[in-house]
Amino acid sequence: MADAATEMNRLLEIMARLRDPETGCAWDVEQTFSTIAPYTIEEAYEVADAIQKGDLQGLRGELGDLLFQSVFHARMAEEAGLFDFADVAKGIADKMVKRHPHVFGDARTRTAEEQTTAWEAQKASERGGEGMKRVLDGVALALPALKRAEKLQNRAARVGFDWPDVGPVLDKLQEEARELVEARDEGADRVEEEMGDLLFVCANLARHLGVDPEAALRRANAKFERRFAAIEDALATRGKVPAESTLEEMDALWDEVRAADKRRTG
Repeated sequence: MADAATEMNRLLEIMARLRDPETGCAWDVEQTFSTIAPYTIEEAYEVADAIQKGDLQGLRGELGDLLFQSVFHARMAEEAGLFDFADVAKGIADKMVKRHPHVFGDARTRTAEEQTTAWEAQKASERGGEGMKRVLDGVALALPALKRAEKLQNRAARVGFDWPDVGPVLDKLQEEARELVEARDEGADRVEEEMGDLLFVCANLARHLGVDPEAALRRANAKFERRFAAIEDALATRGKVPAESTLEEMDALWDEVRAADKRRTG
């Protein structure tokens, strides 16, 4: 097995050479924090995708790609005299030690639930120390919208701004659905606003039910892809493609695929 410190130093040296303005790669030299940020997000999604697929060999490569993104940003920061990779590694190591006093200090052992509560309290304390005073400060704008909605709602809930149980959330969901229907004749902007309200309540409902809304939607996407592929396969046996079929035919096949799915899953 490779030595971690040796390989990490090798990666840092490779990054430095790629960014060398005289002998490096022109594309790498031209990049900035802003231009690289989309790739960083993309690589994080590809890590999640490999995990979702159970592709553990692929996961190794995707984690390497994501690590390279951290190295890239750290190198650009070092060139600007801001910080370097060692500062990044030290910062996260110090943070982990501070946030786990039950492991690295004298605090009593915590359950997973107690640790989550303590973690959030520590983060809130750190945000206050950094000058962020508002409850919702610091929730990253670049998060996927459903995940950001969940985090905003969790923050508000910590100060008591939350429904007591799932019942009122379900009522609100029905209210927002009605308002969306009513907005259809009021223009695209109004429809978008009401659609956003409906999705925001869906995220809140997921939170109250203990469901990760992003994971739930990814699962629904995968199910749709699988079922539509089954429709395509069924049409192919008839010498057709979807564009040559009717909605009624595809809908009937969808019902068959859905019923078969239910039989398989019990």
